[in-house]
Amino acid sequence: MTKGPGMVFWARAVVAAVGISSLAACAVGPDYQRPEAAEPAHYKERAADTGIWSPGRPADGIDRGAWWGVFGDPVLDGLMEQVTVSNQNIKAAEAAYRQAMAAADAAFAGLFPTLSGGASGQRSQSLATSRPGGATTSVVGSSFSASLSASWAPDIWGKVRRAVEQGDAAAEASAADLANARLSAQGALAADYFALRYQDALKHLLEATATAYRRSLDITRNQYAAGTAARSDVAQAETQLASTEAQLVATGVQRATLEHAIAVLTGKAPADFSLPDTGVLAAVPDVPAGVPSDLLQRRPDIAAAERRVAAANAAIGIAISAYFPSLTLTGSDGFSSSSLGSLIQTSNNVWSFGPQLAVTLFDAGARSAQVEEARAAYDQSVATYRQTVLAALQAVEDQMAALKTLSAQADVQGRAVASAKEAERLITNQYLAGTVAYTSVVTAQTASLTNQQTALSIAQSRLAATVSLIQALGGGWQVPEASASVAPPQG
Repeated sequence: MTKGPGMVFWARAVVAAVGISSLAACAVGPDYQRPEAAEPAHYKERAADTGIWSPGRPADGIDRGAWWGVFGDPVLDGLMEQVTVSNQNIKAAEAAYRQAMAAADAAFAGLFPTLSGGASGQRSQSLATSRPGGATTSVVGSSFSASLSASWAPDIWGKVRRAVEQGDAAAEASAADLANARLSAQGALAADYFALRYQDALKHLLEATATAYRRSLDITRNQYAAGTAARSDVAQAETQLASTEAQLVATGVQRATLEHAIAVLTGKAPADFSLPDTGVLAAVPDVPAGVPSDLLQRRPDIAAAERRVAAANAAIGIAISAYFPSLTLTGSDGFSSSSLGSLIQTSNNVWSFGPQLAVTLFDAGARSAQVEEARAAYDQSVATYRQTVLAALQAVEDQMAALKTLSAQADVQGRAVASAKEAERLITNQYLAGTVAYTSVVTAQTASLTNQQTALSIAQSRLAATVSLIQALGGGWQVPEASASVAPPQG
């Protein structure tokens, strides 16, 4: 079989592709540079000036580890595992990430030619008229064909490469969104869990208090029966006990609400979930005196915002590329014959190859408007990124200030609890000795209970602020070395 002109189709296509590709050495539009953002010299609310501040840079790939391990609570550890696997918001973010990855892959595919093939076979009948007699006869025939076709739009101006940059940046932003969804769900779980444990601890405190009040009521009733106490003393004791029992009932309502919230976070229906009452509030972990400021880089929302700036920057190049002509190379090579047996022969070879050039000559300013729109979108994303960094810095400062203040408050409140308990003991003994009225006992008991409740509330607030600080830092500080050696709240 001799070599026909169609057989050199692919060789010509390859040569043309190599020649045109050599022209595509640059991409129109600005090359990306990370925008500057706030870089303070230190944390205002730091406990001590230790460590070195490093300028914040998105580094969402930093391993956060199991940051909740600083609380040393096996039940919380187990719930966190369930959140990671079963939380529906996280599943939605995972699906969004897969979509973004698929879109990035589709954009990358635009750099390459498309190749398609086809084959057909047909049997047909047509009418033919003979000239001498004008008679018509039917002609039955067959036709067969097979071909390959290719199409490629060389990325001369870098439009496709900018689209790849945009797709990659969007996928990275989506990955950061996924990390942020995990962190948000984990933080919400930890906050709800410690709020629930606060209700457990408060319940136990109120139960113990109610037991003590019943004993006081029994003593007062006995004294009234003996004629050594007034009926008003009994009424006051009964009122105090009933008030405490009412508070005890209220803790059940709040605990149930929190338990339902935890069930939803772990991907379960509230009816299928329960947490046993431990009556213990976790110890507040120590925050390192100098939180390494570069851990601010862990925040996935900062990483997502920065990657969206990169995507918006690539969109400018895509818009600018509309000013330049587009070139498409198309070609086909195949065979056509009336006989299937002789289809693949040089004499039956058919082929075509050629470029198509298109350029917009007038669009009434549409392209200019699209470029301006892309630039404005970029400016918007830069402002959003900078605001995200500022909000992150504020969140860290807020929670560090809260922890510093709450720690001092806890020390003072601890002394108040001890003093109130001692005052209650002394005044109760004085009442039994008949030297003070029962109203003094009620006042002392109320003060003692109130101070113990305040101490519990401060401990819960410290736990909540610790969780919020961990979230503000993007997932914790030095997790393997963090200490949880703080004494439990008094009460």
